[in-house]
Amino acid sequence: MESIQAIKQRFGIIGNDPKLNRAIEKAIQVAPTDISVLVTGESGVGKESIPKIIHQLSHRKHGKYIAVNCGAIPEGTIDSELFGHEKGAFTGATSTRSGYFEVADGGTIFLDEVGELPLTTQVRLLRVLENGEFIKVGSSKVQKTNVRIVAATNVNMFEAIKKEKFREDLYYRLSTIEINLPALRERKDDIHLLFRKFASDFALKYKMPTVKLTDDAVAMLLKYRWNGNIRQLRNVAEQVSVLEHNRTINTATLQHYLPNTGSNLPAVVNNSKSESDFSSEREILYKVLFDMKSDLNDLKKLTMELMKNGSASDVQKENEHLIQKIYGDNDDENFETTTVEDLEVLSIPQHTEPNETTIDVEDKYHFAEEIEEEETLSLHDKELELIKKSLERHNGKRKLAAAELGISERTLYRKIKQYDL
Repeated sequence: MESIQAIKQRFGIIGNDPKLNRAIEKAIQVAPTDISVLVTGESGVGKESIPKIIHQLSHRKHGKYIAVNCGAIPEGTIDSELFGHEKGAFTGATSTRSGYFEVADGGTIFLDEVGELPLTTQVRLLRVLENGEFIKVGSSKVQKTNVRIVAATNVNMFEAIKKEKFREDLYYRLSTIEINLPALRERKDDIHLLFRKFASDFALKYKMPTVKLTDDAVAMLLKYRWNGNIRQLRNVAEQVSVLEHNRTINTATLQHYLPNTGSNLPAVVNNSKSESDFSSEREILYKVLFDMKSDLNDLKKLTMELMKNGSASDVQKENEHLIQKIYGDNDDENFETTTVEDLEVLSIPQHTEPNETTIDVEDKYHFAEEIEEEETLSLHDKELELIKKSLERHNGKRKLAAAELGISERTLYRKIKQYDL
């Protein structure tokens, strides 16, 4: 069995990170078997190296090795690409075609971005993994294949399974052995080493001196997040090598090649979905209506109590206080003209004699009955009443009325049309 260092040299893998070494070690151990392997990791971490190691160290190394990018093949043709088709199976199928599973019989197929496979194709792939059987598109004949499958993905498979975008049974069949490659930001000690290797390669390719980084530039390189991982680092090294005349690169120069250098802190992302504007405004309006009903009940009880124990002027003051509670503090002149009648409460006549009420017992009961009759549990009526009053208070100005009601002007306009106001 070859050592990890020998494998790195053979396949051009650079770095000494423990997680990277562990991934390579697992690939070496699993290679002699026919176990299915799932390689996971972010985009750009070099997942394509693992299937090559597994194939070259297996007994299938003399067979075909086919790498398929599942995300790059259109959904309508991927079944034909993988499993082949019969002549006339669909429009444009002018001849019989062998798929990758037929061509790679006895070898290895690397399914890159396997998380992008359509659900119908996932069912066919599961059958290949379980029985080694497949059927060409447009055929009824079952064919056998002896292919080892190594898959890779940068998708969170558990999230994909939860969203029903990937079959759970296929996931567990593919990931008999799972090999995870660390992101570049988790391999701090390897970043500068990789940059030097890329810079040396590009200097040789373009026949120019190799670029070198100052200590501050190296520190910036290590601090950067590298969302694109090794692929992004290689791209930066190539740009710097080609575009910079000065072969010593400082932080000011390097900063131009690192996008969003100053904003590499983690960001809080809110994924919760808010309700529609209509539903939200409707709930606010219902709350206002129920609060209004409660205030009217308080007004009724207070009025009955004051009719027994207080004076008419006290009733007027208390009612105005309740009006202010319902509508909120308002300093404009419209509030000053608001009276108890705005709430459809009967006013109590006053006589010249102060602090005396002349309402007899029958008037009291008649007053209470009228208040009781006016109270309604219909949200429709309360809503209509509130809208009318608000529009009257603001002389028909919808914007002010909407603000007072706690709804948008658009919703108020819709209610005006609904109630034909």
